[in-house]
Amino acid sequence: MRCYFTTTPFSTDLMRNVVKLWQLDTFPRQNEKEVTRSKQDQYALALLDSKTQKVNLNGQWRYATPLLRHPQFPTLRTELTSFLPVLLRTESRLKKNTAMSEVHSREIEKLLEAGYVVPVNPKQTPSAESWFLPHHVVTQHGDKHRLVFNCSYNHQGQSLNDCLLPGPVLGPSLLGVLLRFRQHQVAVIGDIKAMFHQVRLLPEDSPLLRFLWRYLKPEEPTVYEWRVLPFGTTCSPCCAIYALQRHARDHLEPENNLRQAVEQSFYVDNCLQSFTSADAARRFVEDLSSCDLWLSHTTADPQEPTLGLRWNCRTDVFSYKCKTPTLAGPSPTLREIYRILASQYDPLGYILPFLTQAKILVQDLWNSPRGWDDPIEDSTLASRWNSWHSELALLPQVNFPRCYESTAMELTGMTRELHVFCDSSERAYGSVAYLRSEDCLGQVSVSFVMSRSRVAPRKQISMPRLELCAAVSGAQLAALLQKEIGVPIQQVSLWSDSTTVLQWLQSDSCRYKVFVGTRIAEIQDLTSPEDWKYVDSALNPADDLTRGKTLSEIVQPQRWSLGPSFLFQDKSQWPKSPTKRDEEREEDLKEVKITRLLALSAQPASSVLDISTCSTWKDAVDAAIATLDVSTANPAVVAELVLLRQAQLDSFPSEVSVLQVGKSVPPSSRLCPLAPEYDPALQLIRVGGRLRRAADLDPDVIHPIVLDSDHQVAKLLIKEYDERLLHPGSERLFAELRRKYWLIRGRSAVRQHQRLCQLCQKWRASPDIPKMADLPPARLRLFKPAFWSTGIDCFGPFYTKVGRRTEKCWGVIFKCMTTRCVHLDLLESLDADAFLMALRRFVARRGQPYEIFADCGTNFRGAYAELKRAFKDMIPDLQEQLQKQQILFHFNPPAAPHFGGLWEREIKSIKDALRVVLANQTVPPAVLQTVLIEVEGILNSKPLGYVSADVADPDPVTPNLLLMGQRDASLPQAVYASNQSIGKRRWRHSQILADHFWTNFVRHHLPDLQPRSKWKVEKENLKCGQVVMIVDPQLPRSSWPVGKVVEIFPGADGRVRSAKVNVKQQVYLRPVARLIQLPEVKDDGE
Repeated sequence: MRCYFTTTPFSTDLMRNVVKLWQLDTFPRQNEKEVTRSKQDQYALALLDSKTQKVNLNGQWRYATPLLRHPQFPTLRTELTSFLPVLLRTESRLKKNTAMSEVHSREIEKLLEAGYVVPVNPKQTPSAESWFLPHHVVTQHGDKHRLVFNCSYNHQGQSLNDCLLPGPVLGPSLLGVLLRFRQHQVAVIGDIKAMFHQVRLLPEDSPLLRFLWRYLKPEEPTVYEWRVLPFGTTCSPCCAIYALQRHARDHLEPENNLRQAVEQSFYVDNCLQSFTSADAARRFVEDLSSCDLWLSHTTADPQEPTLGLRWNCRTDVFSYKCKTPTLAGPSPTLREIYRILASQYDPLGYILPFLTQAKILVQDLWNSPRGWDDPIEDSTLASRWNSWHSELALLPQVNFPRCYESTAMELTGMTRELHVFCDSSERAYGSVAYLRSEDCLGQVSVSFVMSRSRVAPRKQISMPRLELCAAVSGAQLAALLQKEIGVPIQQVSLWSDSTTVLQWLQSDSCRYKVFVGTRIAEIQDLTSPEDWKYVDSALNPADDLTRGKTLSEIVQPQRWSLGPSFLFQDKSQWPKSPTKRDEEREEDLKEVKITRLLALSAQPASSVLDISTCSTWKDAVDAAIATLDVSTANPAVVAELVLLRQAQLDSFPSEVSVLQVGKSVPPSSRLCPLAPEYDPALQLIRVGGRLRRAADLDPDVIHPIVLDSDHQVAKLLIKEYDERLLHPGSERLFAELRRKYWLIRGRSAVRQHQRLCQLCQKWRASPDIPKMADLPPARLRLFKPAFWSTGIDCFGPFYTKVGRRTEKCWGVIFKCMTTRCVHLDLLESLDADAFLMALRRFVARRGQPYEIFADCGTNFRGAYAELKRAFKDMIPDLQEQLQKQQILFHFNPPAAPHFGGLWEREIKSIKDALRVVLANQTVPPAVLQTVLIEVEGILNSKPLGYVSADVADPDPVTPNLLLMGQRDASLPQAVYASNQSIGKRRWRHSQILADHFWTNFVRHHLPDLQPRSKWKVEKENLKCGQVVMIVDPQLPRSSWPVGKVVEIFPGADGRVRSAKVNVKQQVYLRPVARLIQLPEVKDDGE
């Protein structure tokens, strides 16, 4: 047996697109610096603190940091000769592209001129470690080139990056840098030129960063070593940021503006800072003399990329770059849709109303199974996508102000308020934040700050819960902005258009279910209940977020970009919270299953409602709605209660009447052990039980509704739950029912239902194997020659060596059905000719059998047809004589190995013996045939009866006693006196041995065949027309064919042993042991 392990690699680019599409939907729960660092991060930080040092480089001081080696860092060593093939492959590519080879050489020259890399002679500077890196050139922004070194290159199972730690997150978050960049009216951006290359390496780390180069010349390659941090190592960002922050800590006081800028306004090598005046910005630029490529909107006018957005320095607005990858075909695939969506980077969420529509479309695409590269064939979905995709061309026209406040406002005496709006629809929920600024002159400015949205779960949940999820999003957004925005906030207000959520937030969360309670607790932990206010849906800008907007709408000035109009007005004009209505009291808002009192008629519903013809719970509910003419907001709930009440009135009429008046049920009642209680609100009997103090459980679990399992309502509920849970096991189904209903004799009712459910039986039922039959006549042909009734089968294949080639051959077993004698032979192939020759050899050695039993092998069927054709062609004179000697063939049904169990058991013994003798060797055919005959002798020497320990008991008979006249082939022949007639004595001896064999066979072996070892119970006979499933071990159970029995074949005892099954117009003959009876599925009208 060979076992193989296979994996299906998931595309890295595809995974990256999936992550990018959804990662912006989540909030950082806390600042990265406040997170408890892992042991590896603590180790890396300690390494930086202890080994970082200042070095003097031609009069300039630089920081040298260590590579963050893993604590179990192995010794990395690569010989130059083993890396030469990598260099040759690089040179081969460059020789085909002259322009790129010149760029490659020029980039290495730049590194040498700057002193970032130096040539070394490994023989003159020996090192215990040495590692070489492949390199290639990548093109950026059209005409910019960068030499990239592959530090993840794997050589002999090792790579440099695998042995390095990434280090902790040291810098501020990208979102925080962007939010603080919008604080003031004068903005400055810049970056540190070649930031990684400004940080030196320690001397002991340089040998790990070597590479080869020889300018495509036929000479020995030169070994170069890095002296600075290169791009590509997994620890380079952490080391470079640490060096920058270490420099600020070593030379600047904590209150210094430059130090604060390094800690809060640098995202890796990019600096984004805003100031209240141009002079402050100019002083900042002069102080940071190590930065390069400075830009300010007061002096320049380009559009500069700014952490994913584009900043127009003249108009001081953020805009977007249109990224629309071309599609491979007319209909997009799921892979292309993810790639296009992931390329739309929107860290602040200004175009989220537009992107949310596409995310909802992606969710709809997953409603039907499809592959990543299957085109979208649904016309509606394709039309929605094409409409959305065509809008992307307008993306460069979308812009919004960088600065929160207008330049015309007076900065002194400024008050700022943060307003977060929350909303939810059936498909999405989210929140959006605006900053309201008011100066001392009363001028008001409202600016968009940030938004977040999420697609609603595919599993439908109630609108109040979705609104609560939106409120959680708003609370998280408010907490994030207060921490990151950088401007003083005097007041925070959170707005929701759900009165239910607002009342939930004013209450104690422990009164609610887990879903609601945990979210209320989180909101109350992040915000104060007094900060929450009511806003009408028509005034709520978050409504645009959840229902979607096109880019053409976003481009125009409107509520989403400008903020709600009432924020520009006096606070007295702001929306007021509605008064609490009587029907919205807190006890009605409590999260329990039933929150409504029902006044139902005291007349039994059974007099007007008949559900005996309903086959599903939904049909019964619909019938109840139609019959009772229910006209409420939720008629299905009312109808279900009517059905449950009817079931209790039908099953427990006396108990209902007793409990309605406040009395207890008598001890003789079936419900007495349950301590039943009457629920006056629902007019139903519930279990009183002993779990009243389990406050953490659902009320329905503590007090389930009592039903009689024999009632039609209970049966329909069992069927409904069974289908809802996808036909689980009986205990799983029973446990789920118990969460709401207490069924009298429920466990047996569940089992009875699953016995009659076709899908349950299809997945769990086993064949009803009939009682073991009496021994057939072929097993009881006493006093007949050996092999009178013979069973045959093939086994193998075996591989034999013929000259220099290897050929396959098979073994064939002839098994006497009565005496268990075995005859083995070798087949060159599995065809009729090979079997006929083996049969002729068998007849010549053992005599002609009366009948042969075989499986439905094509070789056996072919031999039978060949014999029939041969007999027909014989001349009439011989045909009459040969018909008397014709061999009868009996074929077992297909897929019925137990019909030939007598020889199948011997085949197992043969294979075990061959495995020991041959030990998987390939031997010549003659050797294999010799081994087979020796195994035949061993099998024929096995005793047929019990071997007694008493020496006085006769020895058990063996097949060899009948075949050879002796019990074992190794025993000597009988010795006769010289004065006796040898012929007469041998004849008498053979007769005595034969009589001895049959006497012992009848006395000792035959009685052992009486008892049945299994299949002892009578089973109901299979009938024509029954629906069955055919067991096929070669297929998964879900693929087993289902058909109808068209013909049955009973045995001599009247029990059906095999049957013909019609499956999709094809008829199969199968044993009953391979057929699973399925219950018939009735139509809804039956």
